[in-house]
Amino acid sequence: MKQLLFLLLTAWTATAYVRAAGVIGKLPPHPPNIIFILADDLGYGEIGCYGQKRIKTPNIDKLAAEGIRFTQCYAGTTVCAPSRSALMTGQHTGHTRIRGNNAYPLQPQDVTIAEVLKQAGYRTGLVGKWGLGLENTTGTPIKQGFDDFVGFLSQTHAHQYYPTNIWREDRVNFRELDVFWPLDANTNNQRRAYVHDQFTRSATNFIRVNKNYSFFLYLAYTIPHANNELGRASGNGMEVPGDAPYSKEDWPQPEKNKAAMITRMDRDIGGLLMVLKAHKLETNTIIFFTSDNGPHDEGGAKAAFFDSSGPLRGIKRDLYEGGIRVPMIVRWSGTIKPGQVSDFPWAFWDFLPTAAEIAGAKDKVPPNIDGQSVLPTLLGQQQKPHEFFYWEFHEKGSKQAVRMGDWKAVRLATDKPLELYDLKTDVGETKNVATVHADVVARIESYLKTARTDSPRWPLKSPGDKPEPARPDDVN
Repeated sequence: MKQLLFLLLTAWTATAYVRAAGVIGKLPPHPPNIIFILADDLGYGEIGCYGQKRIKTPNIDKLAAEGIRFTQCYAGTTVCAPSRSALMTGQHTGHTRIRGNNAYPLQPQDVTIAEVLKQAGYRTGLVGKWGLGLENTTGTPIKQGFDDFVGFLSQTHAHQYYPTNIWREDRVNFRELDVFWPLDANTNNQRRAYVHDQFTRSATNFIRVNKNYSFFLYLAYTIPHANNELGRASGNGMEVPGDAPYSKEDWPQPEKNKAAMITRMDRDIGGLLMVLKAHKLETNTIIFFTSDNGPHDEGGAKAAFFDSSGPLRGIKRDLYEGGIRVPMIVRWSGTIKPGQVSDFPWAFWDFLPTAAEIAGAKDKVPPNIDGQSVLPTLLGQQQKPHEFFYWEFHEKGSKQAVRMGDWKAVRLATDKPLELYDLKTDVGETKNVATVHADVVARIESYLKTARTDSPRWPLKSPGDKPEPARPDDVN
């Protein structure tokens, strides 16, 4: 009887929310569903609404037209795992536990956005790429707040688009055990099950199963990341079932494939939006779409071919804008005013407090985060941006970057001076003005003394320092 009453109450709540939604700029009376879609290595300039001319992305462009397109949103850093760690924990890469690409897992004391939303009564699901803890560690999705997980634990495993197995974790049915889910269509040298398509099916199934509850879906696609191992062997690591609608283009094959991958993702995002509409979930679902870092030069594809960074300097593994500034689109039909373009600067570590406030769970946000809620900006209200943004990156030594207002500082090595750029007049970071703005450099240097906590695993190192021994998952 109690279970029946609970189900009836939940259904009534969802219905009441739908009826009450639709007042632009005001929060509805009931917590909405939250969907965060993360592309992998998608550049700032690889979407139509951000200036791309050759790759077709009509559904993502429509998503932007129906919500807000941000022009100054930043990833956690310039490669996969630490960027996702910043997203999940609300801490920038000077504080979050995982600051580089390897198999080091999140720990029990790390609080993720999934845990925060779960405490608020949300059903939580992850589909796609995780990268923050391998099997039998403290960092698996189920141990970090997710009820349901389908996808890759390992970043290296996630290079495969035709895997024979992916991970399947279900808190209820598998009692929090890691279970390898076979994709039998890809055994015996067969390549029939394209894993991106499975991710889309799993995501839409998660929506259908949880349509009567408030849910958080983290949909972490692997497109358009290259299959690096295949790329080194064959020269084309951009795996996709077919290169349509670009088959007749006079482009190198890896570029045709990359464009087809992005358009395929766009198609499937359109399908996901149709599922939301079919279940009358449009007005009580807020959707975020972005990428984990800048575009790559991998798998035979070159970022320059599609002008993938747009007007920005740099690509993946750079701390210039092209490596860390990413597309960010947010749609919340009936609540967010459509057709907006915002230059408000924010970063991945702001997502946790933003989602928590949307869910009515501000009191559950851990005190040690670096993020702030950008819900006021989403609702058309004024708010102050961060005084500072901070990034660090640890490959071939350590690099750091800081943004302060329109000033952007980059240090390419611990023994190098800061470079300084004025993003207001020089978004392409072409003119280093450090020598003529010593006061700005001094202020940023002062901030850098307290910007980070020391990490024995990721100390600040010069390029000549001996690297740590490689680990099985140290490849992005």
